[in-house]
Amino acid sequence: MTPTNYSVFLVDDDPAILRLLGHWLEKAGYTVRPFDNGEEALEAIESQCPDFLITDWEMPGMNGLELCRRVRQLDLPHYVHILFLTVRSSTEETVAGLEVGADDFLSKPIDLEELLARLRSGARVLTLERRLSLMAQTDPLTGLLTRRTFFENLEKEWSRATRHHVPLSVVMLDIDFFKRINDVHGHPAGDAVLKTIAELLKDGCRTADVICRYGGEEFCAVLPETNERQAAHWADRVRRKLASHAMQLGDREFHLTGSFGVAERLDDTQNAEQLVDLADQALLCAKQSGRDRVVAFQALNQSNDVRVDQMDPCGMLFYGVTARHVMTSMVVGLRKSETIGRAAKFFLRSRTNSAPVVDDDGKLVGMLSEKDLMAEMISLDSWNRPVGEVMKPNVICYEEDAPIRSIYEFLCRVSIRRVVIVKDGRPIGTISRGTLLRWFSNLAASRGLVENETSADPRFNVDAHRSRECLVELAQELSRQAIELGHRCGEETDDLVPYVVGGATRMQELVNDLLSYSGSGTAGGTAVMGGTSLD
Repeated sequence: MTPTNYSVFLVDDDPAILRLLGHWLEKAGYTVRPFDNGEEALEAIESQCPDFLITDWEMPGMNGLELCRRVRQLDLPHYVHILFLTVRSSTEETVAGLEVGADDFLSKPIDLEELLARLRSGARVLTLERRLSLMAQTDPLTGLLTRRTFFENLEKEWSRATRHHVPLSVVMLDIDFFKRINDVHGHPAGDAVLKTIAELLKDGCRTADVICRYGGEEFCAVLPETNERQAAHWADRVRRKLASHAMQLGDREFHLTGSFGVAERLDDTQNAEQLVDLADQALLCAKQSGRDRVVAFQALNQSNDVRVDQMDPCGMLFYGVTARHVMTSMVVGLRKSETIGRAAKFFLRSRTNSAPVVDDDGKLVGMLSEKDLMAEMISLDSWNRPVGEVMKPNVICYEEDAPIRSIYEFLCRVSIRRVVIVKDGRPIGTISRGTLLRWFSNLAASRGLVENETSADPRFNVDAHRSRECLVELAQELSRQAIELGHRCGEETDDLVPYVVGGATRMQELVNDLLSYSGSGTAGGTAVMGGTSLD
């Protein structure tokens, strides 16, 4: 790098020194900006980071020593080479300067040739430092940012968007069926494809946009001051450009497609990591729903605008139904302060594979699964760690009044098996694929849309009046069984599992009978029924 590539900030309270050094350095090709005090120089360094800082030691207000210390505390985009101008030459003073971050010293009176030589020496250090920094911050194959550097930039954009109340969106891209390219054509061909994708992304980005190779065949883009709709349009332009781009492997030509997930930072988005996770959820939906498409996360929470009179009989079952009607109610959960060992026992006894985690106020803070616990089995010491340290903080949840069709479509699109239903931030239930299947089957049977499997059972071949009487009797017995189970759980006993499993089984049988009687043609227009308690 030549002097014309470097900027120098000069700080000295002596106007004559500033003029002299500024003239010398500008004549040598450096870009110079003078300051007569440390406070102004520090403020300018934060907004326009220089390559070199040449500062006097003795100055009124903030002296050179303090200025150097403050500069080293800043989070700057690159390293600043600091050179002290001083008449001080004692060992103690030199050590003091080095301790606060000085790189070099130049004694007064200043010699031009020595000044330029020390700057050339510093330039060699800066060149090496930036070369190493570039290697650490960029993916060697594509030249895009690494995942770690990407998140550092995302955090800065997150802070700026929060401070200035401007939109911020993230786009995740996954190359469709990329594994086939490596398997059929070899990894060199796969590398060539990744380079091509990187170039397409670079060409389609603004200067302020941040692009990285997220991992494997996944890429991620941060689009500052861009809302979700605009980000989706950008992603679709890239998608179409990718689909129309002809890839050349030897004498063969082929085309690739990509799946995109888009998410915008909203008021309830907790942090930058969650924003990326939301985009990843949308990407998953794009892949699960056919690939070569763009899916926006907010669209997943919006039900289709379908007129009631256009629905088929099965579609009518969704009309007016909310999550509250269908969810499996939560009786117990996990607190983030509980140990992993207690959580394992909870999973084994309750025969579940995941559970919401709440804080001391009962607010939803995460999700814990058997897989999370399995990862901790490598050490018994981990058994005493709190659940909050291993749970997944990002939970897909819906409000209790969310349309059930939205949840149904979401679970159809993604590999997630269960969502959490919340009210005022507190989990009150869950809806899984099994919950929806059971609800749909029970309700369709009760409406006479499908044959009731129990219709041949003589117990249910009764008149309308008797059927209502049976419904009342069954409901009363179900209530009695629930009260008895509650009393059992309150007794002091070593093992409650037999009572819980037995009681829950009897109650599920009663619930099944209730559903069957409700479909016998008597309860006409039965209310929407939710899932049973065993999921």
